[in-house]
Amino acid sequence: MQASPFRIEIRKSSIHGRGVFAAQSIPPWRKVIEYTGERISARQAEKRGHGPCTYYFSLDRYWVIDGSVGGSGAELINHSCEPNLTARILKGHILYISMRKIRAGEELTVDYRFDKRDETVKCHCKSDNCRRIINV
Repeated sequence: MQASPFRIEIRKSSIHGRGVFAAQSIPPWRKVIEYTGERISARQAEKRGHGPCTYYFSLDRYWVIDGSVGGSGAELINHSCEPNLTARILKGHILYISMRKIRAGEELTVDYRFDKRDETVKCHCKSDNCRRIINV
């Protein structure tokens, strides 16, 4: 998998479909992977639509990264209400940073934090503090 300084792998996830897993221990507060893909306008993203699996990440109100086109694998990182990664946007790049030490074999997760005004999406993360929905 490209764009990661750590060994990570894609495999079946208990959260949803496939997920990304640490193949080695990852220290806290380190860049784990960059979310890459085709940069499109928010208007183009709306025209393309939202299927059962959509890999859009909004940079701002105008620009979206479509991870399904040229993605790094970060588009397969699943949601959790208690994530081990956080997203940071720096100079037009979306970086996933570890929030704590991540053990080898652990699934990488991020809180998608879908807007509460969007269609409600059920959560399947099974964390102790699960919100039951991805929207906040």
